[in-house]
Amino acid sequence: MPARLLSVPAVAAALDVDRRTVYRFIAAGDLPVVDLRTGTSRSRIRVPAAGLDAFISSRAVAAPRLRR
Repeated sequence: MPARLLSVPAVAAALDVDRRTVYRFIAAGDLPVVDLRTGTSRSRIRVPAAGLDAFISSRAVAAPRLRR
């Protein structure tokens, strides 16, 4: 089965952040991308769904314990 690829706006919606934030994560190497460039025009990138899942897992933190 081919990997599911997500557009930058779809990733931004999933993370509830602005598209520019997604591009910053990509530039920092935190999110993997697939470049679907078909010529000399602007690149068309997609984020593999598995890469987004890994990104979310790497950023997850445990909830703080409540004091009694």
